[in-house]
Formats: sequence, structure tokens, C-alpha cells
Amino acid sequence: MTRTIGIISGKGGVGKTTITANLSVALSLKFAKKVTAVDCNLTTSHLGMHFGIFFYPKTFNDFLKGDVAINDVTYQHATGVNILPASLNLSDLVGINIFEIREKLQNSLTHSDFVFLDTAPGFGKEALSAIRACEEALLLTTPELPSVTDILKAKNILQQMNVRCLGVIVNKVTGKKFELTKKEIEETVDIEVIGQIPFSFEFSESLSNKTPLVAYNQMSRASIEIFKIAAYLIGENYKEPSLFEKIFSRIFKV
Repeated sequence: MTRTIGIISGKGGVGKTTITANLSVALSLKFAKKVTAVDCNLTTSHLGMHFGIFFYPKTFNDFLKGDVAINDVTYQHATGVNILPASLNLSDLVGINIFEIREKLQNSLTHSDFVFLDTAPGFGKEALSAIRACEEALLLTTPELPSVTDILKAKNILQQMNVRCLGVIVNKVTGKKFELTKKEIEETVDIEVIGQIPFSFEFSESLSNKTPLVAYNQMSRASIEIFKIAAYLIGENYKEPSLFEKIFSRIFKV
């Protein structure tokens, strides 16, 4: 059975595309799941770049227009993840009814165990069209009050649209005393925090190397936290690598 999960946040810049890419790869690499990542942020599409794909003859836009089949806009990354990138050209938005995303995707990706929808930020028409296509959702925030407040808005929208909320992921955590803690966030939004991903410049480093961090450096603290979230989604426990394994990996670059 295919699970369609939206990665949602009220603010831009919290890392939705980064988490979409890395969570997809984590489930593919570590847990041998068939995963498809779809760029539903049609106006500012970036998902393909996170996989090192900068040019594609056909895009998700073409599929939404009805010009091509789903297989024509599906590109497989070396990690095994299938990617449906949106066009980088704004002119390719012409002729698309964004509220048809659910109908267009329905029954098109049944070969996947997981389909992740990288949504547009906020709660405008573009974001709502992707949320409407989800069955489940992960809410993404940073540990600051404005971003956490937006989770409350997202929570209400999910309830109205009958989309199951799987939990909150807190990204870019530094541990500074001025940040909201896990407990404070849970008390504010009344949703379980299922993962806290530390701030890391390695995300930018892996992006420049055209591969998501969980494939670029599986032993990084951020990667380990993402593997834990992936395990949570499938009801398994993730065993963290030992100190010896981390040192061995650092020395021999494996």
C-alpha cells in the first residue's frame, strides 16, 4: 500500500525540500523502501537540484498538463529514489490547474511504498493543492516561535481536510538557550515532536556535491536523526552507529 505524505510548513526557509530529499533517501538506502519524491512547489521548484538534476526534458508540469505519462517525468537517482521534478521555468505554469494534483497523482504511483510531496510554503492555493493530495503529513518547523505558531495553523488545515498528522519535525536545532525546547513545542501545538535535526553546514556541503546528506555522510549527527525519523515512519527502531563505527567511517571515508 502506498503512503502519500506531505512535508508541510507555514514558513519558507525551514528546510522542506532538504528534509523531503533526505527522508526519501533514508527510507530507500537504509530500509529498502520504494520511494518517490514529487516537487509540488511549482513556482519555486528546487527538489531536482537536491539530487543534482538541473535539466530534465519533461517535468511534473508537463504531466499535470496531460501532455505526457507519469513515467516520462520520473527520474531515478543513484540512491534508488524516483524524483518528479517541477519545471524551473515560470512560463510552464501556464495551462496547469493546481487543484488537479490529487486526481492526477491518484493511482499513478502505486509502485511506491512512500510518496513524499514537497509542498509550497504557507497556506495559499499552491500549498493547499498539495495538502489536498496527501493522506498523511509531517509538519516541519524551526525552534523559533513564529515558525512554531504556523504549525497551529497547519494543524487546523489538516483537520479540516481530513489529513492525518504524523508529527512535528524540528529542523535547524542549535541547542541555544533562546530556542524553544521539544517540550515547549509539544505543549504549544499539542502534537508529538518525532525528530529534532541539528543545524549543520554539511547540508550545504552535500548539496554542492549533488547528493542528499544521508547518502553523502551517513554518520553525521543530522543524518542519524533523519534515519531515526525514517524508522519511526515504518514502526522500526534505528540502532545508532557505535563510536567505533563513527571513527572508522571518518578515518576511511566510508
